[in-house]
Amino acid sequence: MAVQEKHPGRDGWGRLSRVLRRRVEYLLIPVVLALFLLAWDWLVRSQGYPAYFLPSPGRVMERFVEYASGGALWLHTAQTLLEAVTGFALGVAFSFAIGYLLAKSPLLEKLVSPYLVAAISIPWIAMAPLLVVWFGSGLEPKVILCFLVVFFPILVNAILGFRSVPPAMRELMATLRATRWQTFAHVELPSALPALLSGLKVGVTLSVIGAVVGEFAGSDRGLGYLILLAGGLFDTSLKFVAFFVLIMMGIAFYVAVSLLERWLLAWQRRPEAGGR
Repeated sequence: MAVQEKHPGRDGWGRLSRVLRRRVEYLLIPVVLALFLLAWDWLVRSQGYPAYFLPSPGRVMERFVEYASGGALWLHTAQTLLEAVTGFALGVAFSFAIGYLLAKSPLLEKLVSPYLVAAISIPWIAMAPLLVVWFGSGLEPKVILCFLVVFFPILVNAILGFRSVPPAMRELMATLRATRWQTFAHVELPSALPALLSGLKVGVTLSVIGAVVGEFAGSDRGLGYLILLAGGLFDTSLKFVAFFVLIMMGIAFYVAVSLLERWLLAWQRRPEAGGR
């Protein structure tokens, strides 16, 4: 039986090329951002737009430093962060639990499916003013709106994930007389993780949108309130500051879930690494 010879030099070059490719990809991110900022600054200067119409990047940065140094920006950011994280956490907990029950019980899913489809069709963002009427302008309506916006996308992925468990694995665990918890921890949850984490990626960004829309409907703090305040003052630079913080918040949430996915699904890459 012929043994395939390994070429250390070729393998080393392949690893080096992969590392260089990753570094080039990471380097492109600040390069593209710098080009965007340059194009933005050139557009403002060439067209002579006033600051209330389209401020320059430098003006936005000045406003950011000015508003952040006073501490007000961080108070508004903390409020929106609290609403988004609380609503997201509740959405994840309930969607995972209900998704597991629906995936395990076909009869229950048939009973609930019509109402579930009807609930998914409701534009929950448009419910923000009504939630403020029902629950006031405090923290509760924003958290509820975040929960509703996050719940349904994660629920659909949870049902699909828990359904993706191979029947042969269930039969194996039954043969081994595994408990329900052992079957869940060792078979059902690992099989469902890819779909569950995909739902988390969608839901975590939607939670920020839900918090801001809830603040639009009625609030005296938060980044959504700050955007409304800046609009009333024709302070477009402050609006861009709030947009920038919201973008950074959404990116941070997405990166956190991506890192969690990389850690939880590391076992899927190990066989590939060992086979090389």
